[in-house]
Amino acid sequence: MNLDNPARSETANQLPPLDPAEDTLPKLLRKHYRLHPDQVAMRDKDRGIWQRYTWRDYFEKVKYFCLGMIGLGLEPGDTISILGENKPEWYWAELAVQSARGAAVGIFADCTPPEVKYYVEHSDSRFAVVHDQEQVDKLLEIKNELPLLKKVVFWDPKGLWSYDDPILVSFDRVLETGREYENRHPGRYDELVDSGRGEDVAVICYTSGTTGLPKGAMLSQAYEVAGIREWSKLDNWFERDYEYLSFIPPAWATEQGIGISGSLVADIVVNFPEEPETVQENIREIGPDVLFYGAKLWESVNRLVQAKMMDSTFLRRLIYNRFLPVGLQAADIQIQGRPLSLWWKFLYFVAYQAVFRSLRDRLGLSRVKVIYSAGGALSPEIIRYFKALGIEIKLFYGSTEMGIVSIPRDGELKPETSGRIVPWAEVKFSEDGEILVKNQFMYAGYYKNPEASRKKLVDGWYASGDFGNLDDNGQLIVIDRMEDLKPLAGGKKFSPQYAEVRLRFSPFIKDVLVVGGEDRTYVSALVNIDIENVGRYAEANKIAYTTYTDLSQKPDVIELVRDEILKINRSLPDHARIKRFVNMHKEFDADEAELTRTRKLRRGFVEERYGELIGALYGKDSEITIEAAVTYRDGRSGVITTAVKVNDMD
Repeated sequence: MNLDNPARSETANQLPPLDPAEDTLPKLLRKHYRLHPDQVAMRDKDRGIWQRYTWRDYFEKVKYFCLGMIGLGLEPGDTISILGENKPEWYWAELAVQSARGAAVGIFADCTPPEVKYYVEHSDSRFAVVHDQEQVDKLLEIKNELPLLKKVVFWDPKGLWSYDDPILVSFDRVLETGREYENRHPGRYDELVDSGRGEDVAVICYTSGTTGLPKGAMLSQAYEVAGIREWSKLDNWFERDYEYLSFIPPAWATEQGIGISGSLVADIVVNFPEEPETVQENIREIGPDVLFYGAKLWESVNRLVQAKMMDSTFLRRLIYNRFLPVGLQAADIQIQGRPLSLWWKFLYFVAYQAVFRSLRDRLGLSRVKVIYSAGGALSPEIIRYFKALGIEIKLFYGSTEMGIVSIPRDGELKPETSGRIVPWAEVKFSEDGEILVKNQFMYAGYYKNPEASRKKLVDGWYASGDFGNLDDNGQLIVIDRMEDLKPLAGGKKFSPQYAEVRLRFSPFIKDVLVVGGEDRTYVSALVNIDIENVGRYAEANKIAYTTYTDLSQKPDVIELVRDEILKINRSLPDHARIKRFVNMHKEFDADEAELTRTRKLRRGFVEERYGELIGALYGKDSEITIEAAVTYRDGRSGVITTAVKVNDMD
């Protein structure tokens, strides 16, 4: 690796040191409690009613849960695993363990028992705090394989009244234990909080595991406090009394930043949805000012809008199709950095009032002011589409380890880039084009894996593993993972991600894996159809079907997908065009390890698993019989046998 400096960002500014009185999240929580104890800090929708929690409530829950856990044996330096949906209790438990100078370990709610075992065991967690009966059952199934685990604390008792395992204790009981502990040790909580330091490990976030077992990235209090402070100031959501809906898994560093840290550093009011299924409805109720959707979710929203328009009345479709080009043209003018003329301002005003205003309201985006996406590439067409609605999606670049590296500034949106480098980071490129990063707010290494940490850092520069460059305006373009740039037999390379993100703009394609290789002469693709939108198409065109597999192999559906690929092929050089494809007989599934818990494709695993199917794409047969192992949500496994058509683009 060449560490000379072929390209470099703006010089990182030296930021002021943290105030020792505010250098940890528990200290900030105590500050809010003392300054405005009766101000609303969070809301939780429970049984149809928004329950309010003030800073006093927040502080006292954290304080007594912390002392209660100490009463159960929690010690400084311990780790606690937290497993469940986004609820106030997750926040309280995390701040409580940090108050005791321990670290929280987030686990995704849909993890299977073997995955839960890996996280709890690898992190040396002595306690687990879980949501409900479903999560309790996972821990009880594996408890005998976790000798360090002392207690499992649950916060939703529904269905658990008859459980009598001594390892279980309720959240409320721990709070009572905390109050009893304070009576015996007055002032102990403040002593613990005062002893906290910015270099303390606050949370261990496990990486997505796209290339192997997840690694535990240790994030310090300084990362959580100072890093988020600078981010919120840069994008103007620092101390603005903004509303935020928390539905991104807190096991992901992004929710740690915007939700948990953002509420304490930037004074954001955090709202929790009633259920994961009611997120869209709750977003519309709250009308958040700050919003984060992962790339897959923006794609899902885009498919939903397009599908709804296909199902709409003739008059509504006519109005939408008449005014959408106005919005797109206005977006293009602004993206090019040119002001709208009076005529275009008038046209856009009419389009906004006629179509875009009500559409934004239906999506819950009527009040949104700061909108983010990350965690994967996002089609420029999706960014352009939402810009037409007056919604500027900031696709930022960073990672759990690197922190935030680049963000589009207001008015500088370019759909192909991730914006300019943030003032507290520096970027340069290796000879191979790999993005190398220095950041004042980086992770503190991988838990129990110093060798992996050393491999990632060379002379203080973090090797991102991503291929990219800076454009003429200093905006970062992230093209693909270095390891995913594929050579073909003729020596030319192509980027699978480039085609994949653009294909997912289609309302009919939910996911796709583009493949090639140095022993292959052309590019091909495995396609997951979107069952809801393609199902609507089938009903509208009187196409009878029974299952996902049956629908995916219908000739009309194959033609539908072929047309979508043809659109993308027109923008690709000839060697990178998709020549053959299959409509998959099933969706890629996180429970079968084909996707990570943040819904990123585990490319190497999927290519190996479907090697026979990929081989057929480079053979002569027009059909292949597939036997595939399937793991169901209840843990059962089975085998399906089906015929899958291999389709040519010609």
